[in-house]
Amino acid sequence: MQQLSEERRMIKEAARQFAIERVLPVANRLDPEKGAIPRDLIDEMAELGYFGILLPEEYGGLGLGAFEYCLVAEELSRAWMSVGSLIARGNGLIGALKQLSPEQKALYLPRMARGEFLGAFSLSEPNAGSDVANISCRAVRVGDEWEITGNKYWCTFADEADFILVIARTDPQIDPKARHRGLSGFLIEKPRGALPAGVQGSPIPKIGYYGWTTWELAFDRCRVPASSMVCEEGKAFYLATAGLETARAHTAARSVGLAQGALEDAISYARERQQFGHPIGDFQAIRFKIADMATQIAAARALLYSVCEKIDSGVRCDTEASMVKLFASEMSERVTSEGLQIHGGAGYTTHFAAERYWRDARLTKIFEGTSEIQMRIISDSLLGKPAR
Repeated sequence: MQQLSEERRMIKEAARQFAIERVLPVANRLDPEKGAIPRDLIDEMAELGYFGILLPEEYGGLGLGAFEYCLVAEELSRAWMSVGSLIARGNGLIGALKQLSPEQKALYLPRMARGEFLGAFSLSEPNAGSDVANISCRAVRVGDEWEITGNKYWCTFADEADFILVIARTDPQIDPKARHRGLSGFLIEKPRGALPAGVQGSPIPKIGYYGWTTWELAFDRCRVPASSMVCEEGKAFYLATAGLETARAHTAARSVGLAQGALEDAISYARERQQFGHPIGDFQAIRFKIADMATQIAAARALLYSVCEKIDSGVRCDTEASMVKLFASEMSERVTSEGLQIHGGAGYTTHFAAERYWRDARLTKIFEGTSEIQMRIISDSLLGKPAR
């Protein structure tokens, strides 16, 4: 595996210490009761600079790259994937806010880097998930404002965020050959603990990814100032897909972190659990499971590091990003399942974190593009797009 530089090794070790000492106890206490990530923990993350890893130093960020971002995300996710995901609520929403004007950057990015301006991303709809171009939520110009109407789905952190970045259709004339045109982005500021005026929400009952709430939103003539538009009108499809390479590497990092947690907990349990007069770690079946888990994690991590190097070097790697997202998420579900199996019946209880890793790993195969979408991207790259 690629050797980390001294700086990266220190970043990784500091993140691991924070994850094990601060995040893991909170996760073990709150995840079983579906509790929310405490605000004081978020403030500690802000002090460590985790919400500004990718933001330029001139705006108070750390000015680092995808590699460092993924190192931190992996370690945080080893403790609680929701916390490993939370850092994306700063960091310019993985590149989407690079579309801000200089004035907007000066206004928003320093606060974001300090953890004072964290966002939620409202893109998906009941009939628009992988098919982003099918968005139907409308925004209509009314004087110096825009009026947004429509339904949105899968908006995590909508209540506790300081703003919601909404993608809506501003051009109702949909060209069947260019459905991605006519989408615009709006940055809607709001108070923490509430939804914007003109927006109603219903929590989505998830089977995991606890620590924060995921919402279905209904926009009913929600008025926003014209100045809230992000990037050029009608060009938000590119805003929504900006930074996908980093986003998919981030999901791979979260997958690796979950698998690493499952492996470490399985090793600990195998040493302590006694059956037939021996620790279960003495039995070949368990030993071979652990050997296979560790090997799969190492392979995914090596691919992740390679992709991060390409991203930070400015090399196009959309295919490789899809590969690592696909490989790491599929690996994570297998490895966390084996970790639960090693725990036996105890693994099927909330007394151990094994079931949390398994539940959350299952989600990594869905968000940031399903495994099937990744396979389509990879195969199209290798074979060319099929005739329609």
